[in-house]
Amino acid sequence: MTLVESTRAVLGQAIAVYRGTADAAVLAGVRDRLDAPLRVAVAGRVKAGKSTLLNALVGERLAPTDAGECTRIVTWYRDGPGYEVRATPKDGPDRVLRFTRDDGAIEVDLGGLDSAAVERLTVTWPSRALSTLTLIDTPGIGSLSDQTARRTWDLLVPDDEETPADAVVYLLRHLHPGDAEFLRAFHDTEVSRPSPVNAIGVLSRADEIGAGRLDSMASARRIAGRLGGDTTVRRLVQSVVPVAGLLAETAVTLTETEVAWLRRVAGLPVKPAEELLLSADRFVNTMPELGLTSIEREALLARFGLFGVRLTSTLLRREVATTATGLARELAERSGLTRLREIVGSLFLERRDVLKSRSALLAVAELTRSRPRPGGEAVSAAVEEIMASAHPFNELRVLSSLRAGWITGKPEAIADLERLIGGSGNAVSDRLRLPPDAPAAEQSATALEALARWQRRAENPLTSYEMTVAARVAVRSCEGMLAGLERRR
Repeated sequence: MTLVESTRAVLGQAIAVYRGTADAAVLAGVRDRLDAPLRVAVAGRVKAGKSTLLNALVGERLAPTDAGECTRIVTWYRDGPGYEVRATPKDGPDRVLRFTRDDGAIEVDLGGLDSAAVERLTVTWPSRALSTLTLIDTPGIGSLSDQTARRTWDLLVPDDEETPADAVVYLLRHLHPGDAEFLRAFHDTEVSRPSPVNAIGVLSRADEIGAGRLDSMASARRIAGRLGGDTTVRRLVQSVVPVAGLLAETAVTLTETEVAWLRRVAGLPVKPAEELLLSADRFVNTMPELGLTSIEREALLARFGLFGVRLTSTLLRREVATTATGLARELAERSGLTRLREIVGSLFLERRDVLKSRSALLAVAELTRSRPRPGGEAVSAAVEEIMASAHPFNELRVLSSLRAGWITGKPEAIADLERLIGGSGNAVSDRLRLPPDAPAAEQSATALEALARWQRRAENPLTSYEMTVAARVAVRSCEGMLAGLERRR
């Protein structure tokens, strides 16, 4: 029986115990969630670029990026057959709202509702990206309005129930004390709330780090590398990736008209182009012979930023990309969006069954603890049995312990252990540090070597207790990889 099947069976048992109560309907919803897309919350401080990054991940400009009323409300973006915006008030039934979308983000008419009285908005939009991920846009932490900032805390760090998010993408400019406080709040060494193994850090607005120079992203990657290696950050997020959010959003929504405007800039000799792009003011107000109006130039700055205009015109001039499609692909790569998608895929999507089962089991455990009923003891025992015996949960516990610094050893052994149990991705090639297209025979040989290596460490009487437990988990991971490779063969 798979982990999801075991979880579904426990939920059926719990529904029977709580039949006739409101909790039974809640549990049925949790069971339905096992078949739904993974829920990923996008969180961070005010002006970190959350909505812009969400738009880049969706591939469409849906989320408003201004400071309007709707940005103060938790907003869910999910796939569906039609287009709809629905409000869930704190009191009363859901209401379908009118919305418009002319050329950009959705503008929602709250229909007289006070934003403070709305629990959440749900935007249903047919989207390939949203078919695998339901994205949750949250108000900024550190907002001037305590009530607005509290909405994100209540969603991701609720006092008496499990968070509805399976994973979190957290945007930070640097490690602000408020960031650390928030991330620690939902860190748990057990598999309860979002922990380092299902939280990703994004160094947002990365192009601004180098003041918009062409080498800004290189500087941002170095800073992200230092942040990701910091012991405090490692305890809070699994990885830190730099992303130029505005450029990422533009990469997936690039138009032929914008490319035509940029070709005019790219057609200039290098020195005049550099002088034109010294500042936003110079770009908008000088060189009338360029053939672009001030409105068109301001539109380019709004969509690309000064860094983006510099980079894109350079790519066109050097013919690194010659078409709109090629340019969009190049911008997605250079903005960090491609790398972020790879990380979300390897750390979240490939582990979605584990993350969703964890959320479901913890919801059941919390219910049986806070509102016990006859028969609930058996349900609670079944939950504990799955959590204690399911190997994916054991891997998550070891990863959390590694990140917290509770398992110590030689750096190369720690790095090997973290990779083997899925710390850099769930695919066999990621675990074995092999190319994705490595032959099956090479994968099997490498897995056998890792199995022998960690069996020796587990059986060595000089190995510490914590490392021995972790080594046994690594051995089981190697055995699982070998079994999977054998089945494929």
